Amino acid sequence: TCSLLRSPKGFPKLKNDTFLRAARGEETEHTPVWCMRQAGRYLPEFRETRASQDFFATCRSPKLCCELTLQPLRRFPLDAAIIFSDILVVPQALGMEVVMVPGKGPTFTEPLKEVEDLLKLRQKMDVTAELGYVFQAITLTRHSLEGKVPLIGFSGAPWTLMSYMIEGGGSTTMAKAKSWLYRYPEASHRLLRLLADVIIDYLVGQVAAGAQALQLFESHAGHLGPELFQDFALPYIRDIAQSVKSKLKEEALPLVPMIIFAKDAHYALRDLAHAGYEVVGLDWTVRPQEARAQIGKHVTLQGNLDPCALYAPKEKIGELVKKMLESFGTQRYIANLGHGLYPDMNPEHVGAFVEAVHAHSRHINKH
Repeated sequence: TCSLLRSPKGFPKLKNDTFLRAARGEETEHTPVWCMRQAGRYLPEFRETRASQDFFATCRSPKLCCELTLQPLRRFPLDAAIIFSDILVVPQALGMEVVMVPGKGPTFTEPLKEVEDLLKLRQKMDVTAELGYVFQAITLTRHSLEGKVPLIGFSGAPWTLMSYMIEGGGSTTMAKAKSWLYRYPEASHRLLRLLADVIIDYLVGQVAAGAQALQLFESHAGHLGPELFQDFALPYIRDIAQSVKSKLKEEALPLVPMIIFAKDAHYALRDLAHAGYEVVGLDWTVRPQEARAQIGKHVTLQGNLDPCALYAPKEKIGELVKKMLESFGTQRYIANLGHGLYPDMNPEHVGAFVEAVHAHSRHINKH
């Protein structure tokens, strides 16, 4: 249970470190598995906990975040927990208002329209003052997990956050945000730099609070081509890994493994392999063998079952998992979906996925 905050020190001893070992490239008895959006609406208990609360109010409640993070672990033998939060807490911390509109998703009441609008954002931000509620949720959850599995912290990457801040919500083309990259390249870099600096402090703060791994979500990478990605996404992705690591060293904090997940950026796998992350996450549009060939043997891969495969009968899920494990190999690999779980998915099928990863990878490792 997620009861009152204890001191951040003296966390319980970790009992299952399979996920961390795989992330660092050490040998594992089975392939670890977790799911993006594993704390989510596909679970009836999640919907129940969330029913009475505004979405972002839930994000600001350490107790509720802890409860939602732990729910999937009560059901499934997952090898990692990921803190319940949202990538848009960073634009909120910069002073933008974001509301969750039912049926529409996250909506910015006043998106950035002109370059002058950048002046409305907080230029110097105290991350603990603005995002301390996430740090509290992490510390509380780390204690409440009782060492069962490691806890992952995360952030959105600069380009993905910038695109939301300009579009004002989801978009199929990202035309408004991309027009900034072409029309106002300097202002775009100013915004991306501001975001990167906040993200660096935010991720370091998550480790200080108890996160044992970090994932950076570049969810909108697919809207950029190779050139725009090279100019406006990759330099910040690289800088975040480097700066987080040097700050962790400076502050004598643990050097936790970092994961980069750039959805639909199959054109950038080689670059991502050299961006300073221990793990590269893959969406379902990438062939495992090709990813392994491009990324090489010194980086762990994570992914990439098509989330929609979980609509298949359980036996079929088992077959698909077996094929995926044979393609990636069971070592230097973390099983996951190629994107998050969808709200209408059957929890039993999620369980079948998790169990198939464990069973098939153990079998392959033995033989």
